[in-house]
Amino acid sequence: MVSYSAFSGLAPSAGPVSGRAVGTPHSFQVDLRGLVDLLSHHLYSSPRVYVRELLQNAVDAITARHALDPTAEIRIRLSAAGGRVTIEDSGIGLTADEAHSLLATIGRSSKRAGGGSDLNEQGLEATRQEFLGQFGIGLLACFVVARQIRVVTRSARDPHAAPVEWLATDDGSYTVRELPHEARPEPGTTVVLEARPGAAEWAVPAKVEELARDYGSLLPYEITFDDGEGGEPRPVTDRPAVWDRPFPTPDARRVALAGHCAQLFGFTPLDSIDLDLPVAGVRGVAYVLPEPTSPAHRAGHRVHLKGMLLTERADNLLPDWAFFVRAVLDTDTLRPTASRENLYDDETLAAVREALGSRVRGWLAELAASDPDRLAAFLQVHHLGVKSMARHDSELLGLMLPWLPFETSDGSMSLQEFAAAHTDIHFTRTVEEFRQIAPIAAAHGLGVINAGYTYDADLLALLPAVRPELKVTELDAGAVTERLDPVPTAAELALAPFLATARTRLEPQSCDVVLRAFQPVAVPALYLDDRQARQERDRTAALETADSLWSGILGALRGSAPRARLVLNHNNPLIRRIAALSDEALTGTAVESLYGQALLMSQRPLRPADSTLLNRAFLGLLEWATHSTDDRDAQEDQK
Repeated sequence: MVSYSAFSGLAPSAGPVSGRAVGTPHSFQVDLRGLVDLLSHHLYSSPRVYVRELLQNAVDAITARHALDPTAEIRIRLSAAGGRVTIEDSGIGLTADEAHSLLATIGRSSKRAGGGSDLNEQGLEATRQEFLGQFGIGLLACFVVARQIRVVTRSARDPHAAPVEWLATDDGSYTVRELPHEARPEPGTTVVLEARPGAAEWAVPAKVEELARDYGSLLPYEITFDDGEGGEPRPVTDRPAVWDRPFPTPDARRVALAGHCAQLFGFTPLDSIDLDLPVAGVRGVAYVLPEPTSPAHRAGHRVHLKGMLLTERADNLLPDWAFFVRAVLDTDTLRPTASRENLYDDETLAAVREALGSRVRGWLAELAASDPDRLAAFLQVHHLGVKSMARHDSELLGLMLPWLPFETSDGSMSLQEFAAAHTDIHFTRTVEEFRQIAPIAAAHGLGVINAGYTYDADLLALLPAVRPELKVTELDAGAVTERLDPVPTAAELALAPFLATARTRLEPQSCDVVLRAFQPVAVPALYLDDRQARQERDRTAALETADSLWSGILGALRGSAPRARLVLNHNNPLIRRIAALSDEALTGTAVESLYGQALLMSQRPLRPADSTLLNRAFLGLLEWATHSTDDRDAQEDQK
């Protein structure tokens, strides 16, 4: 039996340097406790990865044994009881020299060519890419939970070699000794971990089984688990993957995938998308989320590498615009990071990401072509997110624009449907402005879209690039007024005194008054303005409160921008009665009331001057109403 300290597996120091022998090579000495701290706090996200390391070593040992002897029995058994975790495999095994060289050496792997193993013999080098481990950290990672690790192994390459026991503790030392042949009659390896204080929870049978299923459900060899309670060992692996299994009907497959998604991600998907890229060595499925999610949220996808779970949080697997799916897949080509907990973002991953994005786009295109009802159900949930991403993805914009829903003066519909009826498209920037104008616009054939919702204005600005024949402009007061029916000249001349009074009263509000006939009749007045008119009002309000310097500057900026308009409806009976009033003061008060009512209907914020006008008009009408009542009461008393 030989004992080593420093747990490096490297040669001891060459001793003092004397004379001019400054070039004498020395070996690094590694402190195990420092290494465990590095692994547990900086390389691995959680101690749970120790189960992955055990499974990985066992699977790689089986792969090497199978390459050496394809007829050999394949067996991996995992168990946990009494604070110990045991894994046994019928794999390639190790000799005493290999145990020294491989089990405690940083950076060396039995899976590397020329790494101290016989990979170049028996054709094993040809299968090197089938191994899961590529970084040579090995069993050292298990010290994140273990106080002691015992390995009993027998080599399949050398039938005459005796079994070997490798025993290591977390104080940085290990021993290697040969055992009698009867200690392990058959080739393979048994690893026993004894949990260290504070890590007992990771050796609980239920926890170990959970982690084994999580990491190893898609591994290529059958793995069983025994909880030490005397029952039959339970299978850990569940192959083939659900997306590769045969089903009698497409509906049966859809149900099975929905159940898999619910078990894996906790939701029942709207739909599933096959992610099959044989050339890239990728197979899997993407599940469409049933609830809206923010495009800014980085989706976590589940990635298996050659059957072993690599990560549940791969956020660089799919394009950013595919935020509405959660994917699970198995790959044998993508590179893992050093911790084997994420994907290395290289050219291969970029190509796979683009190809997977094409699959998702293909699914959307297929829905658009053959199943518009399912597409409508998808967009009902995710239209806001799709709109967000379509602003920056011209291909997605062209694909989805005909189907994205918008609120229009003709009802909720896609832009394609709306453009079929209107080549001149107007839009409002606020929901309130749209709701005021929509009934009138619909009655007079004016096409208006509500762009007050998030992203809609940006998409409408891009519409002419996709459909050059369409003209998209922001709605202005002039465009609406021109669509309303003019009043006969004789009638308008007869009402000239009334219109002059109305314009005089609203001049302080920077508002013009026009007379039109429009539907619906129940609307007495319509308040219209546009961006330029609002800017001019804001400039005027600022001018009223500015000092002399700013007053001069703002006054110089005064332009001939269009002003807001109060459009009076000649078809409305109330307007006709107000126009017929002989009392000019009462007429002015009534006009101010119409202005205030139209302003409130537009749900625009009120300026101080508007609030003052509303109060004055309200009190004026109350005074007129009470005086009229007093006059009638006096007349009754005289009778």
